[in-house]
Amino acid sequence: MLEFASPAITPPPNQRNLSDLVFDHAKTAPEHVLLSTKSPEDSTRWDPVTSSQFKEQVRATAKGLAAEGIQPGDRVGIMARTRYEWTVLDFAIWTAGAVVVPIYETSSAEQVQWILSDSAAIALVVETAAHRVLVESVRSDAPALVHIWGIEDGALMHLKAAGDAITDEEIERRRSILTPDSLATLIYTSGTTGRPKGCEVTHANFLHEAHSVVHASPDLFYDKNGSTLLFLPLAHVFGRMIGVGTAYAGLRLGHCSDLTQLPAELASFKPRFILSVPRVFEKIYNAAASKAEAEGKGRIFNASAAVAIAYSQALDLGHPKMGLRLKHALFDRLVYVKLRTALGGSMTHSISGGAPLGTRLGHFFRGIGITILEGYGLTETTAGATLNLTDKVKIGSVGRPIPGTAIRIAEDGEVLIKGPIVFRGYWKNEEATKEAFTDDGFFKTGDLGRLDEEGFLYIVGRKKELIVTAGGKNVAPAVLEDRLRAHPLVSQCIVVGDNKPYIAALITLDQDFLGTWRKAKGKIDLSMDELTKDKDLHETLQQAVNEANKAVSKAESIKRFSVLPMDLTIASGHLTPKLSMKRNVVMHDFAHEIELLYS
Repeated sequence: MLEFASPAITPPPNQRNLSDLVFDHAKTAPEHVLLSTKSPEDSTRWDPVTSSQFKEQVRATAKGLAAEGIQPGDRVGIMARTRYEWTVLDFAIWTAGAVVVPIYETSSAEQVQWILSDSAAIALVVETAAHRVLVESVRSDAPALVHIWGIEDGALMHLKAAGDAITDEEIERRRSILTPDSLATLIYTSGTTGRPKGCEVTHANFLHEAHSVVHASPDLFYDKNGSTLLFLPLAHVFGRMIGVGTAYAGLRLGHCSDLTQLPAELASFKPRFILSVPRVFEKIYNAAASKAEAEGKGRIFNASAAVAIAYSQALDLGHPKMGLRLKHALFDRLVYVKLRTALGGSMTHSISGGAPLGTRLGHFFRGIGITILEGYGLTETTAGATLNLTDKVKIGSVGRPIPGTAIRIAEDGEVLIKGPIVFRGYWKNEEATKEAFTDDGFFKTGDLGRLDEEGFLYIVGRKKELIVTAGGKNVAPAVLEDRLRAHPLVSQCIVVGDNKPYIAALITLDQDFLGTWRKAKGKIDLSMDELTKDKDLHETLQQAVNEANKAVSKAESIKRFSVLPMDLTIASGHLTPKLSMKRNVVMHDFAHEIELLYS
């Protein structure tokens, strides 16, 4: 199949702009709990925020912005971790008629300077004193910037006090200026290659996305006891869409700012579902495997994982046989319930995006009782353009187009997207905008994929990442990389071989599982450099490589690999804030190691 379109769900969004979501809920259900915030007295308690309370805080903050001189259409930046104040500011900036410019809190000075200057942001809200220092260091190169407010310095209280003289009528006037076609946000691409471009995402883009996804998954979003804990970066479109989607549906939302506290906050918040990226699921799996190995229960965990995967696979074929059902019931009592409890105990689903999940993890988590709904999209498509739905899941696919969206596969395999969720263009870059669309208005994603007979999309890889060996063989690295990461010792891997005689790989080690492995093998005293050359380690990793190679032909198989003495992280500059690999940076920084694989 070369094209598939999902019909739009009618009626279309009634709201004119995103601020309506807040004000409408406050009018129709003022006592409904829309958000929860961590109690300052008790770390295990979450305090309710009603629709009415949230509206009052959003309006008070918007008044402060107006009092400080922010005009409709002005760009206002937010540079902070995922936290309650970000969501308040997001809706407050829209309520004041302005445009939000998100900045990752991990951004470098050069990145911050570029975003501020390119967007001509008038004001910026930072989280910490360190952020303020970083911004001040480039302020001379961002001439439009007038205000810098700090969340930890009481930015919301300052704005509330500043806006006392602004009337409700003035805020209503500003809100009424905004139309569905008004610019809502400038989201700068992660910049895995080249300088980040500002994606112009409108109020209509967000509203159509929220309307389509929420109404296509009513059992998740309209559950009266439903909730989700957001820990993805709000600077990324996926995280932002959750803030909008939960406000649209009236679903209770909580925020987790520190991933090291995520297990404890999942336990106390008890979300019905979460939104995540594959790396988080890999970490959950590897941590469970490492814990079981350290407790001498590695064989039990491995057996339970195999049963979970087999059980999920059997669900696709109809109904698991009695023997498998009995094994599954046994491991549910011994293993699976503990994993679900560690994730809060109430979770039934998760939505995954940002990178390929892979069938292994998809089947494992469904097998333990948590179905991962994999989706696919980009900043330019306002997050998800496709999604597996609760009533129809194909593990390994990224689902069918969300309502109102069409997917086409070009002759060269590129995925093309059209619909009301597609952004309107790149900020001040007409040439890039023109290049991004086909003549008949489909957005060119740069990803390679295929559609099955039911319209489910499968992503094969990136056009720019497709490896062509010296022998002319085309190899998509994502398949091999996913299979390699299945091993608990593997943290990251990058498959190489462009214009080379064979395929090879760079591998980094998962530090959580590595300690367990070193202890079991009596290699605690080895340095990381010594460990990367250790014979036993290489034999173990070779088994992982052999398993990965089963997914591809002989010509596509990994022939050699090298173990790096460091992991690839955001801090090292090798991952984007959404945990995507910066392949060009990795290839540059480890060019010598790659050449050694072919010497």
